[in-house]
Amino acid sequence: MALISRAEARDLLVCPRCHSRLVCRRDGAACSAPGCPLAAPESFPLVDGQLAVVDFEDSVVGKAALLRARQRTRRPGRVPGWLRVRAMAGLRRIWKPPNRIAARGVARLLAELPPGSLVLVVGGGTVGNGTEALYDRPDVRVLSFDIYPSTLVQFLADAHKIPLPSGSVAAVVVQAVLEHVLDPRRVVAEVHRVLGQDGLVYAETPFMQQVHAGAYDFTRFTVSGHRWLFRGFAELSSGAVAGPGTALLWSVDHLARALTHSQLAGRLARVPLLWVRSLDRLVDERAGLDGACAVFFLGRRSETEMTPGEAVAYYRGAQHGGLASH
Repeated sequence: MALISRAEARDLLVCPRCHSRLVCRRDGAACSAPGCPLAAPESFPLVDGQLAVVDFEDSVVGKAALLRARQRTRRPGRVPGWLRVRAMAGLRRIWKPPNRIAARGVARLLAELPPGSLVLVVGGGTVGNGTEALYDRPDVRVLSFDIYPSTLVQFLADAHKIPLPSGSVAAVVVQAVLEHVLDPRRVVAEVHRVLGQDGLVYAETPFMQQVHAGAYDFTRFTVSGHRWLFRGFAELSSGAVAGPGTALLWSVDHLARALTHSQLAGRLARVPLLWVRSLDRLVDERAGLDGACAVFFLGRRSETEMTPGEAVAYYRGAQHGGLASH
């Protein structure tokens, strides 16, 4: 596992409001700047031993709720460990196939990084599908945070205000996170800020998916919209993670849920149609972009931004005629 220690991570952390260094205590931390409101004791409490570096006055993350949180760990069952792991892995591959797009994106990102590079994972409470290689590389240092405690993160934070110095990381991975933040543009600006010169970002965000996190699900992006979101980056690669076949499965699932008011019924409705995902491979790439289930972007930090005209010209889907065709 390439995760750096919590002690090393704490040395990197700064105040999310003024970016001053932190003063760490046994029961938490505070900003070191005397004039900062977050210099008050216990501004950043410990939650299950992990520092919560959140500006609670400007966040949907509630301090009281966070203090009640517990690490998301699974208790051992009665089935022997090796059998349970194999069975779960087999079912997972059927229900949620390996994300080869993410695997390729992460592999390319890693290939661009010099040894010893620090990679930040935003929303890293679980290992993202297809990002496993990131944690298997001994020559890469991984720093990770989320809004809930986990053995895979070194601290808790709100991505709208990443508590790290500017230019402090070489790469950022933000998979299936931007739909869950109130202001994706602000989060991407923070990613841009904490990246060093020529830093890399790999991002995945849904397009044709139903709500999947209740009150904490806010936004969807087309391929073009996603590119505009990352307009401060030079593109290395982008496109669809999964196509309209996978999007259809999501619709079947949620139609069954809506009719039955049962999440289980939705999942069961998907089972006889799992083969529909394979249709993604038969869809023309341009048409697939228009009906993508989710999209990705791999890019390099830039000092110049894409222009509005370039954003319109960027469209690579199958539709023609623009606004006049509607």
